[in-house]
Amino acid sequence: MADWSDYKYRAFISYSHADEKWASWLHRSLESYRVPKYLVGGKSRLGPMPARFAPVFRDRDELASSTDLGAELNEALANSACQIVIASPASAKSHWVNEEIKAFKRLGRADRVFCLIVGGEPYASAIPGREDEECFPHALRFQLGEDGEVSDKPAEPIAADARPGKDGKAAAKLKLIAGLLGVGFDALRQRELQRRNRRMAFISAASATGMVIAIGLATTAIIARNEAELQRERAETEAETARRTTSFLVDLFKVSDPGEARGRSITAHEILTAGAASIESELASEPVVQARLMDTIGDVYTNLGLYDDAQELLAKALTKRRDLEEISTEELVTSLLNLADVQTLRSELDDAEALFNEALQRVETATETMETRRADVWAGLAELYFRMGRYEEAQPLLERVLEERRERLGASHPEVADALEELGLNLFDQGNLEDAESYLREALALRRKIFGDEPHPDVAENLNNLANLLLNQERFEESERLYKEALDIALRLYGESHPVVATANVNLGNFYAQTGAFERAESRMVKALDMRIDLLGPEHPDVGLVQTNLAFVYYDQGKLQDAISANGESLRLLEAALGNEHPEVARKASIQARWLAEAGRYNEADALFAEAVAGLRASLPADHPRVALAEMFYADLLTRYPDRLEEAARLATLAAESLPKAYGEDHWLAGLSSNIAGGVFAAQGDREQAELMLTSGYKLMRDHGGASPSYLRGAQERIARFYRNTGQKAAYRAWIESDEQ
Repeated sequence: MADWSDYKYRAFISYSHADEKWASWLHRSLESYRVPKYLVGGKSRLGPMPARFAPVFRDRDELASSTDLGAELNEALANSACQIVIASPASAKSHWVNEEIKAFKRLGRADRVFCLIVGGEPYASAIPGREDEECFPHALRFQLGEDGEVSDKPAEPIAADARPGKDGKAAAKLKLIAGLLGVGFDALRQRELQRRNRRMAFISAASATGMVIAIGLATTAIIARNEAELQRERAETEAETARRTTSFLVDLFKVSDPGEARGRSITAHEILTAGAASIESELASEPVVQARLMDTIGDVYTNLGLYDDAQELLAKALTKRRDLEEISTEELVTSLLNLADVQTLRSELDDAEALFNEALQRVETATETMETRRADVWAGLAELYFRMGRYEEAQPLLERVLEERRERLGASHPEVADALEELGLNLFDQGNLEDAESYLREALALRRKIFGDEPHPDVAENLNNLANLLLNQERFEESERLYKEALDIALRLYGESHPVVATANVNLGNFYAQTGAFERAESRMVKALDMRIDLLGPEHPDVGLVQTNLAFVYYDQGKLQDAISANGESLRLLEAALGNEHPEVARKASIQARWLAEAGRYNEADALFAEAVAGLRASLPADHPRVALAEMFYADLLTRYPDRLEEAARLATLAAESLPKAYGEDHWLAGLSSNIAGGVFAAQGDREQAELMLTSGYKLMRDHGGASPSYLRGAQERIARFYRNTGQKAAYRAWIESDEQ
């Protein structure tokens, strides 16, 4: 069997010199393309996968007026593994392009002829009145007969479509290379794209531009002659849809009056808002285009953290698609999942679950094969269950995703690594650190095998997640090394200033804070905060997330007022983005209330705690650990009010029952809940029970790791207060001595 090494050239480019610019671009693109390392040496169209796709032959001279191609071109064709035809009306009319195709097919390589459509319309020659639009040469549209001449038997050219509104230039190049090599398009696309948006990094606005531009309405150019009329109608419909979509997007980005912007630059939000407002009025008679654009811009809103705008537009897109007479299951499921995702982020969890379940039902009853989308639904449901604290229900869904991807994609695929990591994170959330570490390390090992030394965002994210787990176990040396490696990858990928680089600095700052290097921690946090403000603007919710982390650094240094100020600003930004009923807003409010209580501002703290606990109870299940955490700290505050000790005891008891179930009996949060419950018993006068729970809870926190210095300090202060209030000086000294040992 022929091998790549049997040929001088990987491919021969056939083109009309009217398409010189396209030929030059394609030639450069192919010869500079590096096959991803994890594919090199594997199975390809012609033996082991090569590392490069060079050399490629392109004739740069006009052919002389002769009756044949000449010895040089015939030799180049014979020495080429594949042929690429740049398809356009000019090449369809070119005698020499047609002759090159015939010559290559006569070599017995008809299955290695590929096309890049750059203009015109495939098979337009079969459409009365549009013959001049034909882009496929005659020898491409038909097979050769036994005599080596073109017959009347239709051929089915393999084509990538670079025309506007189709695959687009970049995707067409990758599809063409995938066909030449004989691998799946996704295997190459993984090197070009970042796929996942994980909960460990809040939201990346950087993806917004790519999502707007990437309106793909690709159609296959392989049309059998006996289906020409049916395909013509379909092509015309798709072409018009693509034209209207492209026209709308072009107009969307035409800034005619910068004076209407809030500043000298018009923001992405302003552009999207203007576009969203015009979709309904300008495209009312074109519901297919209308729904597609609503879905796309709504998805961008989600990635910008603009959940109200996103939900409104995505809900309209879903309604439009439900009303269409003909709608593919794929498109409808896309709308269902997009809206379910934003409702999950808004903590409209019951509504989100209903949409996920509808999507799952439609996928399972669809006539077409939809294994991939079924796995997408499982993954979305698992994320929803995580947010609801239903970790055990999320686990089997994530296991199904892993099984499906291994079966469909093989054991060594990037999406398999994604599934392994999600399983590890879910186990981490449950406090099963041993199994969580196993999955995270397996995912990391697989990614290192796939990507090699090439920097990749998924590797950096995996490193951060594993480092978080190790930090939780006080395995500081390896944790620091992984955080620094993740930061190095981010810098290599994105440069000095990027939201991902800011997140890497936050992670490293949190490490320094937990290990007591507060000045280094504060420096990293301030750097990340400045970066986020410069990149995203001062009102973006991601800015608030950094401020919360900085607030904890201030708090751990004893800078209580600075901590209250920074967290208060974070709370303001998140409330503006998510609304005051979102659990993340309520969680930030409970932190603020705790710190206000420590500052002696008890009445403010009481009011804010009541609001935070009510918000969490309204948006999350009653046994969710976030609810328990807020109740636990509220109980701690209420011990200062003699007439509210019964309420404090009830809240502390709920937390002490809930947190060990969620995280495990040996988790430091189980110890903290016991310590705080001991404080409540002390306030009620139950000295024996108080001392037992205060000291045993603190010991668990100290010995099992994971608790920050601030939580340990708070637990120590409750013990000191108990011994001081009960006058047990000797017992206090004995406890201090035992703690120091």
